[in-house]
Amino acid sequence: MGKRLQLHLQRWRQCPSPATPVDPTMTALATRLTRNLDLRHPIVSAPMAFAGGGALAAAVSRAGGLGLIGGGYGDPAWLEQQFAAADGARVGVGFITWSLRKSPSLLTDVLKHRPAAVMLSFGDPRPFADEIRGAGATLICQCQDMAHVMDAVEVGADVVVAQGAEAGGHGALRGTLAFVPEAADHLAQHAPRTLLLAAGGIGDGRALAAALMLGADGVLVGTRLWASAEALVKERHHRAIVETDGDGTLRTRVPDIARQIPWPRGFTARVRRNAFTDRWHGREDALEAAVAEEGPRYRQAFEAGDPDHTAVWFGEAAGVIHSIEPAGTIVERMAAEAAARLRSHGGATLS
Repeated sequence: MGKRLQLHLQRWRQCPSPATPVDPTMTALATRLTRNLDLRHPIVSAPMAFAGGGALAAAVSRAGGLGLIGGGYGDPAWLEQQFAAADGARVGVGFITWSLRKSPSLLTDVLKHRPAAVMLSFGDPRPFADEIRGAGATLICQCQDMAHVMDAVEVGADVVVAQGAEAGGHGALRGTLAFVPEAADHLAQHAPRTLLLAAGGIGDGRALAAALMLGADGVLVGTRLWASAEALVKERHHRAIVETDGDGTLRTRVPDIARQIPWPRGFTARVRRNAFTDRWHGREDALEAAVAEEGPRYRQAFEAGDPDHTAVWFGEAAGVIHSIEPAGTIVERMAAEAAARLRSHGGATLS
């Protein structure tokens, strides 16, 4: 056994194992994340813009994970509606950081709901870190490369998310399998109290078990919970993910061009391959020239739930998703599968 694997196992085993045997309907998988955030399962739902509403966040939290409402680009009325929809459940929220800088009062308003955690992604967390900590919320920083991880450590993040390019929605270039252990090693050396979540391609219990073995304390799950009954996703978009395998997505700029949203360089969107991406991916200049006509067409298709002429926002984990289920069922099964996998392999036990 290599020294890195020994280190990661030792780090993970610091938490006591659950006293009850693995049960597919109620499995406690103890890690530093579950202990520090008072969870039953080391699973956090990604704050997916437009899809991750209050009902989904509450369902994940009530199942033993931590649900995050997707703050997206910052619609205060929508955020109020979604906290109401969470109906008192212990949930958090996530923001696109570069967009939040345009309306920082959104954070102040959201903190009045006393969220358990606030996740910042795709931008400098420094302007908001003190306010989040001052409100007693856990600060989660999502990172797409090692420079982001170092920034998160410098700002004192409680939790770092290492997001691989397999993830649906916006991200960058690093692959989950290599990025997570590199981030784990950096945190072990420079910020040993900081927790680590793996993200990108986490679609079932096998991936959760793998993430723990790579040195993560838990996982951030997007695509698998996008394909849940509580997600704010159109029916035909849900049907599309069930019909799509892991080869059926790509990273591209074309949805942002069509929506005229100025995403910073270096971030692209992973979406389903369809007629829209076939027409415009690789022809970004032509789309920009035609955006006055194509932008409204894109938005109309999105509102109509058309899976072919707008972006459908999911990642490579689509290949292991075969049905739309309640979020609680997904969370419980992922934890049970991971615990069973880890128990069945010599050396990788819960003790």
